[in-house]
Order: sequence, then structure tokens, then C-alpha cells
Amino acid sequence: MSIYDDLPLDRVCHAPLTPLRFLDRAEQYFADRTSVVSGEIALTWRETAARCRRLASALARRGVGPGDTVSVLAPNGLAIYEAHFGVPMTGAVLNAVNTRLEPETVAYILAHCEAKVLLVDTEFSELARQALATLAHPPLVVDIADPGGPGGARIGSIEYEDLLAEGDPAFRSAQPSSELQPITLGYTSGTTGKPKGVVYDHRNAFVESLGNMLALGVSGRPRLVWVVPIFHANGWCYLWPMAGVGATNILVRKPSGGAILGLIARHGATHVFGAPVIAQMIAQVPAAERPVLSHKVRMLTAGAPPTAAQFLALEQMGIDLDQGYGLSEVWGPAIFREPQEEWAAMAPAERAALKVRQGIPNLVLDSAIVADPLTLEPVPRDGATLGEVMFRGNVVMRGYLKNPEATREAFAGGYFHSGDLAVWHPDGAIELKDRSKDIIISGGENISSIEIENAICAHPHVLSAAVVGVPSARWGESPFAFVEIRDGVALDAAELEAHCRARLASFKVPCGFAFGPIPKTATGKVQKFLLRQQARENAA
Repeated sequence: MSIYDDLPLDRVCHAPLTPLRFLDRAEQYFADRTSVVSGEIALTWRETAARCRRLASALARRGVGPGDTVSVLAPNGLAIYEAHFGVPMTGAVLNAVNTRLEPETVAYILAHCEAKVLLVDTEFSELARQALATLAHPPLVVDIADPGGPGGARIGSIEYEDLLAEGDPAFRSAQPSSELQPITLGYTSGTTGKPKGVVYDHRNAFVESLGNMLALGVSGRPRLVWVVPIFHANGWCYLWPMAGVGATNILVRKPSGGAILGLIARHGATHVFGAPVIAQMIAQVPAAERPVLSHKVRMLTAGAPPTAAQFLALEQMGIDLDQGYGLSEVWGPAIFREPQEEWAAMAPAERAALKVRQGIPNLVLDSAIVADPLTLEPVPRDGATLGEVMFRGNVVMRGYLKNPEATREAFAGGYFHSGDLAVWHPDGAIELKDRSKDIIISGGENISSIEIENAICAHPHVLSAAVVGVPSARWGESPFAFVEIRDGVALDAAELEAHCRARLASFKVPCGFAFGPIPKTATGKVQKFLLRQQARENAA
């Protein structure tokens, strides 16, 4: 015993951490500010808070409570935004489902998480109908008839706005009895096997929320354009804390480069969230069609490594492109490449080369290392030695739902194993080189597909590139490149090969090129497993 041990915890000085408090703060101090803009609809924080309580009340009246799961199958809009507060207000767990999944996977997710309610946007009613048809115990289905959407069949027993009308705007939120109570469930977008359910608790969400705001340097009165699908890592865990500072959230249902720039100009947006493919969309907008931005804009991208060309293109438009790196199991971005003062004096190309490095850990992350995956010994900070990125701390998921074996494997040795290979620079910045399964081994040499992709994207006619390994009788494996080119220009394999030879060692130059659309997930990740199949077919 010590002289400090007789001070018991009291509710005056201790309460479970939860991001639900951020909505309370928004309502108390920013009630008349615009909270959410979705299409032609604009709400205040007073209205948003009342709608979230109505949702919670209506769900509670239908028997939803702690331990239950409420799933949402919807693009960015009022329903998925409000569900992030309304569902956990009941004590239940929110499961946001990727709208680009096939019916079999959606069915698996709904059955695996034992969804009690499914909110589904009518645009995706057919997807939901096919998934629900296979379930032995289907959930209550609520239609979301978003006036900004294309419409679609109604397959539920009630419409979302009618559900809200049943609820009490004075509903008392069921604050978590413990900060370790689950708040959300997401599913990995793995390319093999069944997706794994990633469970987060209220503490995870609160801690990551604060770290993210610090990493992005949020201050003043932010106005942000949400292009990243909110279903991806719950809006990269920015949705909750942005409420706490009274931000204005402009929700983009279906993005285009011109539309995004128009929203930035119209609303005076300070921030944009979107995958690298969104940065590419913005950069493609012809100069004559771009609005003049009278203020600096900061764009956060994650989900796939951006190229130096994307950094340069947006910088010329007055948009500072920053990147975060992480995985579904660490709330999306957990490592940030924060701008450094000394970069301002550098040439643009030199600055972009530094920006492509993924960066340093979020302030609230206990540890992020690059280490030998077997010994867990950190690699030298020499910018050359490959190791696996590993995480430990309060922002790491609680574990995989109903899958203790996968959780133990992911947490082996006391770190979460990302499966991403990287080098560690002397300044502490982590730079991704590849997924462990995507590294190309040619003639005994490890080749980073990202390095080759960056070299290809330096060509002015290239929009994006993806490189995979293909079997080689001589070298074991050789790199093969898939390339998307800009509209209205011509580019052939010979010219692109010469371009690569001027920038890469000879063994890194792709053995072949294929031109056309590159398949990506809803969050901008290239589906390399599909490209490997295509590359093998081309080689055959």
C-alpha cells in the first residue's frame, strides 16, 4: 500500500472514454452551425443530434441494445453518418458494409455478425435482396430512400425517415458501462478466404479520434469534403471527432473530379478525404474547368500509396496532399506523413519524393516498428533494409470476431503484424515497399512493385500503374505492368519501356505492359490478385 492507494475512482473524475461525447459537445456549443450537407439537404448540429437520438430511440423500441449488431449498406449520406452516433447510443455495435461487395460476401457478413437490423440504400436493394434471400434468420430491413440517389426498389418493412419519426428526440443515450464495450465491426477486404470481422471498442475510437485530429493539425472551423466512403474504417475514424469541433461535413455520394472541386469552392472547404484515385480524378480536371481556389486546402489520402506525380499535380492547384497509412485493423491511417518546414525551400520533385514516404506514427500509437517478422528485431534505420510494419497500442483492434486463432496469429509476439514490407529511414519515416505477398523476387533480388509504379507514373501520359510478378523461366519472377493512360494521348510499350530504363535498374524494368482500366476496390486498393491472373494469361 502507498499513500495514493486510498483514492478510489469516482465518477466525478473518471468516465468511460467514448466518441459519443463529441456529438454532445457539437450540440451544446455549435448548435446553429451547419453540421452535414448531403446533396440539397443541409442540417445544423441541433438537428443532427436530434435525428441521431430519434434513430437510437426507434431502434431501442424495436429491441436493439447492447450486444446486438446493426448493419448499414449505403454510400455517403445522412443515414450512414447518423448511424455512427445513433447505433452506439443504444449500446449496439455498428457494422458498415462495403457497397461494392458481391451478394455472397454480404450474406456471409450479415450472418456472421448476426445482424439484427439492416439499413439499406435503395440503390443497393437488389444486392441486399440477393444476400438476404440466403439467410436463415434475416434482419429487420430499413430502406434508405436518399433523394440524392438514383432510386431503386424498396425491400424493407419501413423507410429510414419513417423510422426516425417513431423515435424520441429527447432519448437518453445509453453511455457505455465500460470503455471496452464494442462500438463498431468492420470486415477486411481480403482477396482469399472469408473476410475477417474487425472489432473496435469505445476506447479505441476515442483515442484514435484525438490522435487523428492532432496528426492533421485540425483547428479553427473545418469544412471537409467526404469523398472516402464512410464505410471504410468508419471514415478513417474522423467522423466522430469532427463533430466535436463543430465541423461542417459535406458528404459526396458519387465523386467526380469536377464535382469535388466545385464543392471545395462553393463551401470554402478546408479539407478533403479520399483515396489516391480521387487525387487522380481531381488532377485530371482540365485547367479551364477548374475553379480558382482562394484558400489552401489540405487533402488526406490513404488506402494505397500515392505517387509523386499526384503530389505534384495537386500542389499546383493549391491542394496540399498528405497521406496516412494503416489497415482496417488500426482504423485506417495510423502513420502520417506530416509536412515539414524545410520542405518549402525544396524543388517540387524533391519535395514529392519525400512525401511519398508513409511517415511516422500517430501520437497516440504506442509503437510502430519495421522489424524482422520472425525475430521481431527492428531493422536498421538505413532506408534500405526490408522489414514488416508492426503496430502496438490503443488504436489496434480488439481482435477478429469469432476467430481467436486469427487474432492470436495477427498479435504474435506482442505486435499486430500488418503484412506490409517497408524500409525505415534515419529520420524515423517508414516507407512502404510492398505487401509481403506482392514483393517480386527476380533472380534472387527483391523488387518493390511500388518503386516501379512510381517510375511509370512519372511519365506525363500515365494516369496510374500497377505492377505484379509473373513466372519467368530464367529469373523465377519478372515484373509485369498494367497501365492506365490519359484520354486523348497515345503511348505504346516501347516508349514506356525506354522511359523505365532511364529510371530503373535493368532487372526492375517490366517484361511487358498491358494498357487499360485497373481494377480497384471501393477504397482505391488495386486488386492485384486479378492482375496476376491477367498477367499469366498474357504471358501464356
